[in-house]
Amino acid sequence: MFKFITNKPFWVNLLVVIAITLLVLFIFLQLLGLITKHGEYLTVPSVTNKKTAEAIKILEDKGFEVLIQDSVFIDSAQRGIVLKQLPEPNSTVKINRTVLLTVNRVTLPMVDMPSLQGKSLNYALEILRRSHLQLGDTIYKPDFMMGSVLEQMYGGNAITSGSKVTWGSKIDLVIGGGLAEQRIMVPNLEGMTYGEAKLILEQNGISLGALIPDPGISDTLAAYVWKQSPPRFTEDQRPIYIQSGQLMDLWISPEMKVVKDSTKNNIPQ
Repeated sequence: MFKFITNKPFWVNLLVVIAITLLVLFIFLQLLGLITKHGEYLTVPSVTNKKTAEAIKILEDKGFEVLIQDSVFIDSAQRGIVLKQLPEPNSTVKINRTVLLTVNRVTLPMVDMPSLQGKSLNYALEILRRSHLQLGDTIYKPDFMMGSVLEQMYGGNAITSGSKVTWGSKIDLVIGGGLAEQRIMVPNLEGMTYGEAKLILEQNGISLGALIPDPGISDTLAAYVWKQSPPRFTEDQRPIYIQSGQLMDLWISPEMKVVKDSTKNNIPQ
């Protein structure tokens, strides 16, 4: 065999080697194309907002690999659905491509209970909101720390900061109501600017609960109060009384919707 090769001129052997190399390379590329299904493309179907199991089945039936890339929680979205996919819907990709999914968690995540004790009620409400928690009951207790959080409770029991609670849980707060049990008539804040109303609330130890702004407000303090809760009078015009430390909700608008009546803003002592 070797004698047959050595008897040939060098250039003949070189051509044979080149021809064999090209043949092997051609066969390899053909086999590689079959293995990778070169030239075959698919359109990625849209599976966003579908249940995760349904989305996986749709993609696998189309010939895609599926990988759950991330699991997050968005309380405004339905649990267990696909929030995002990569590649994007209707993209053209090679067959056997892996589709990455971001899904909304089925179970509520746990969050850390913040420390609210000693903080003003308004500040505590903001901390609860940022911690994805809600205000439950407010219990007023005679204490010189009027308007401040004395205790934080969950499920009827005191809860320490750092404890794990479910996202969206309701936290009850014990609020200092001052040492006096005196009740005052609800002030009439309608028609005032929010800055004026805020000052009256602070002077009388009344805490601001919810502030509900209308669209288009650029300066909150200059906006007008057009609704309040509790109101000054009942439907049959009986005065309503409130205790220092309790909450009042205000609705504000960029334009005055009610006529300001200063004669109704004095609070009898």
